[in-house]
Amino acid sequence: MNTKRNLYKDFEHPFAQFVRIIGKGKNGARSLTYDEAYQAFSMILKNEVLDVQLGAFLMLLRVKEESVDELTGFVQATKDQLNFQALSVDLDWSSYAGKRKHYPWFLLAALTLAKHGYKIVMHGAAGHTMNRVYTEQVLAYLGFPICQNETEVKQQLETQNFAYLPLDVISPILADLINLRNVMGLRSPIHTLARLINPFNAKATMQAIFHPAYRSSHQQAAFQLGYQNSAVIKGEGGEFERNPDAKTLICGIQDGELYEYELPKLTDNRSPIEEQLDLSVFKAVWEGQQTHDYGEIAVTETMGIALYTMGIVNNYPEAMSKAQHLWNTRF
Repeated sequence: MNTKRNLYKDFEHPFAQFVRIIGKGKNGARSLTYDEAYQAFSMILKNEVLDVQLGAFLMLLRVKEESVDELTGFVQATKDQLNFQALSVDLDWSSYAGKRKHYPWFLLAALTLAKHGYKIVMHGAAGHTMNRVYTEQVLAYLGFPICQNETEVKQQLETQNFAYLPLDVISPILADLINLRNVMGLRSPIHTLARLINPFNAKATMQAIFHPAYRSSHQQAAFQLGYQNSAVIKGEGGEFERNPDAKTLICGIQDGELYEYELPKLTDNRSPIEEQLDLSVFKAVWEGQQTHDYGEIAVTETMGIALYTMGIVNNYPEAMSKAQHLWNTRF
């Protein structure tokens, strides 16, 4: 590493300009333009950046909080370096947070939609935050394969209408970057941009955020990326899952038009969290051998948002009614 750094004793590394732009102090710093963000992230993806620059860049962005233009530039740079075949996908569903207090009910919403013929690609990363249960682990427990290439995605969509693709298959570099969570002690913009990749250009996309301030930036970035149908919510635990214990504001795009819609709180009191996430209980609910009041509301409400986002229904009341029917007829 020192040898690499020493190469730049006498002239400036080409990436240094981007660190300087966002790190030049309280009065001198500014956000990157779209073009600058695109160029900077293209260099990162091509491994043309020193580790020390990368760490500085990601943490400066984290402190500043990435702008919509920066986020859009990062995502577009990523999409342009992917070379996936065109597949017919109804819904791109990102899953990067993992669950800690409640089961991943959103997963049953996605699998129910798949059982009824909607083609869904879910992508995510496992293990970058401690003490959480990740989608990959739960799918394996339920007997669903984890795709390792595009061919397997295509096969799973053809046979089950559902495919899960890990981030390290989509982009090994992004997977390495997201795993810096435990090195840096903080999430970086990678957690945000990974949710927006939509690797197969699905007709609709859904992303969840941890912090309410990110709702609008996700919505605006999706709009700038040309996504025609999209929904962003503050999901339970950071996953795209409706929390019945709280109002849920949806920042969406429908047929290319921005909109906001708030779903009401559905419970009187905060539902108890799970003492432990026993996946045998979760599987029993999926298979109809057990009921779960909180979980089944979360499933149907999450599914309703997905149905509206895909344009299957005309309004949210109709979406929730159809979602309940789909859940009841999943066998």
